[in-house]
This record gives sequence, structure tokens and C-alpha cells, in this order.
Amino acid sequence: MTVKIITDSASDLSKEHFDKYNIEMLSLTVQLDEQNYEDAKTISAKTVYDAMRNGKAPKTSQVSPQAFKNTFEYYAKNNQPCIYVSFSSELSGTFQSAKMMEQEVKESYPDWQIEVIDTKCASLGFGLVVLRAAQLAQEGESFEKIVEISKYHAEHMEHIFTVDDLEYLYRGGRVSKTAAFVGTLLKVKPLLHVEAGKLIPLEKVRGSKKVLKRMVDVMEERGFDLQNQPIGISHGDAIDTANQLAELIKEKFKTDNIHIEMVGSSIGAHAGPGTIALFFLNSSYK
Repeated sequence: MTVKIITDSASDLSKEHFDKYNIEMLSLTVQLDEQNYEDAKTISAKTVYDAMRNGKAPKTSQVSPQAFKNTFEYYAKNNQPCIYVSFSSELSGTFQSAKMMEQEVKESYPDWQIEVIDTKCASLGFGLVVLRAAQLAQEGESFEKIVEISKYHAEHMEHIFTVDDLEYLYRGGRVSKTAAFVGTLLKVKPLLHVEAGKLIPLEKVRGSKKVLKRMVDVMEERGFDLQNQPIGISHGDAIDTANQLAELIKEKFKTDNIHIEMVGSSIGAHAGPGTIALFFLNSSYK
């Protein structure tokens, strides 16, 4: 039986990806104007970014335990092997909820085959791991091999990103109020990456044009076989900037395998409009 791939909305994949590879997607919750919405289902990222530009502060919460229980029970009853590829446990409680419901459902279905993978990844870096798992599943690869390759991809996935306004990172507790204020005045663009699932400041770059070039330089320093691997770019309602970055990458590395998607509500609510993120496999990948 073909392995079923399940993931969550923080993967920032498009509906076309979910449909093409028959991926089950569970939504994180977005809270806006005292209403709860299902990320990527009942609210769009564009709505969230427009609200943030108007001074609103949306909040997010993990995939509910009940959503996991309902989904897992459905597949367990049908004895369908499943791999749940999860958003970083360092950025959300979603992974922990999935593990809790895995254990609960397996009490009733002890022979059901499931693996819950903590990717320690976010946004389209996470999404690229999900896509690889789904491609392997569609090709009929074994359960064990999909788990092995998915974990390896997650371990070697680089995240390099910048934000348009440090105020949003300040609200999320990622930078101090003073740093946000001074950075905004000086037009400093922070460059961040993900290390062991956490957002870590990398360096500061003066000016928007320089930051894109620096992202490509970091990519060259860290990347593996960049011409031939799939590259991810996600953006906070800033498609023109995302396309500029894609052109720099194409020119530098001669690749056309670039996925561009909007950063979804669950991550965009913290990073803010104007965010640009770049994802690729690093040089320790073999």
C-alpha cells in the first residue's frame, strides 16, 4: 500500500502541490479580530498581511490535538501507513500534539504504521522536505526509505531569510525594542537563519538591494550542487522581490528549478509583510 504523507500548513506549499501528490494538510489556527481561522483554508495569507499593514497583530496557535486524532484514527482504521512531516518543534507545539495523538490512537490500533517527523524546518524549507517525501511515496518507495530520506533532507535544509520591518520580529520576541527602533532608522536588514529548529540572527546588512546579493553569497558558501537541486523562495506578499532573488540565483547558479510561494499566515503573522526567505540543501548533504 502506498504511504500517505500528512503535513501542516506551515509548510507553505500551494494547493496544487497538495493535490498533485495527494498530501493531507492540517491547518494551524490564525486569530484575527477575535475570530479563529484555519490557515490556508478559511483565511488567506494576503488577508493577514493587509491586516498587519493596518496595524493589527494576528496570533497563531498549533494544529489542534482533535484534528490530529480525527485524521490519525481515519487512516488507522483503514490500516493506511502514514508519515506525518511536521513543522519545527522549536517554533510550534504542533509536533508535540501530533506525538501525543499518535500514542493515543495506537492504543486502539497498535499495529498501525506511522512515523511523526520533527523536521526542525519552517516555511518552504519545510515544504521542500514534504515534497520530497510525497514524491517518494508516489513512486512507491518503502516506508522506511521515505522516513530515512525525509529526515536527511530536513537535517541539511538551509533557511536564510530577511524581514522588511524589525517591528514584527520585536513583537514576536526575536529582537529587542531598541534594536528594532535603531535598525528601522538605519535601514538595516537583518539576515537570519535556522539552527536546530530555532531562528538565529546571522548578520546585519545595510539596504534592501545588498541583502539579496548577500543571501546569494551565503547560498554559494553553504550550498550543495545548486544547479541541480530544487530551490525554495517564500515571500511575505512581496512577489517582485522574490522574483529579483530568483533571477540572481538563476544567473549565478544556472538553475531553473525554483519554487516560489507566499509565506503562509501561520509564519507570516510573526515575520510580517516583506519577508523574503531562501531554502536549499547545504554542502554537508551527499
